[in-house]
Amino acid sequence: MFVTEIKKFIQQNNYPEFQLKAVFFDMDGVLLDSMENHSQAWVKTMNGLDIPFTIEEAYLNEGRVGHDTINSAYMRTFGRTATLEEQEQIYETKTLHLEALGEILTMPYATELIEKVKQQNLTIFLVTGSGQPSLLNSLDDYFPDVFVKERMITAYDVKQGKPSPEPYLKALEKSGLNPWEIVVIENAPLGVESSVAAGLFTIAINTGPIDTEVLASSGANLVLSGGMKELYKQWNDFYQACQAIK
Repeated sequence: MFVTEIKKFIQQNNYPEFQLKAVFFDMDGVLLDSMENHSQAWVKTMNGLDIPFTIEEAYLNEGRVGHDTINSAYMRTFGRTATLEEQEQIYETKTLHLEALGEILTMPYATELIEKVKQQNLTIFLVTGSGQPSLLNSLDDYFPDVFVKERMITAYDVKQGKPSPEPYLKALEKSGLNPWEIVVIENAPLGVESSVAAGLFTIAINTGPIDTEVLASSGANLVLSGGMKELYKQWNDFYQACQAIK
């Protein structure tokens, strides 16, 4: 399965080869078990402003930078985008709601997968739409010396968040690698769209309530319905398939 999908990816993008050298990780719902809290915080914040907003919508907006999520809801509800002041106030309120929900832990099997990737001497990058300082800072506690600033793209580094390819293109530029030397781990439709638009091999893992077919239709090269656990269990097989393509 893996070899077939890798070869298809090479052909579709007219790349000369596929030689894995780096893994680009999304954060929320991939490394951190944060999406339930994010969703509750967004719903409470928006509903407090009389803006209809659901848990499912929060998951579908995962990967956007905060002001894009706010402007989308404002346009739908009020027929206009939010002012900069409104955006800042709303995001601050959302942050307070998020922090009130308590500590966010790692996704099951995330630590074990990171260890495998390190042992294979693959470069690790973070590509997230998040601008939550508490979550970004927690990465060094959970994954010491892995996610350093020089290998991170966050909401502070882009003008356009996911689904724009900008976040992954910036990570690609920072890495100094070719697009056929990278695999992306994503769990959200908008993140998948962003990665695919940047021309990167994308593995989508389903770690939320979204139907797996939504991830597939977003363009992922591989979709694993079993989340991080399935990715961890199949990672060595995927890595060996990458080696076999050389």
